[in-house]
Amino acid sequence: MNSTNKDDQEALSADELRTELKRLKENLQDLEETHAFTFGRTSVHIGAEQAQSMQESYEEECRAYQARIAGIEAILKRKEG
Repeated sequence: MNSTNKDDQEALSADELRTELKRLKENLQDLEETHAFTFGRTSVHIGAEQAQSMQESYEEECRAYQARIAGIEAILKRKEG
């Protein structure tokens, strides 16, 4: 994920924020689809410990995307409000 911090996001224009928001939402969707495919539709055999680790990593990455999305949406709301 891009490491743009909140101060950097505040400096972006509304158009740049919308572009970043779109990119983040697409990345989150890709992550969710990849996870669903890996755990739901394949015959991949992995150990329980590795599966748990992968699930935790997936959830952490999803939370990070969701937090960045929420942050950008809040900035956009202030700028456009």
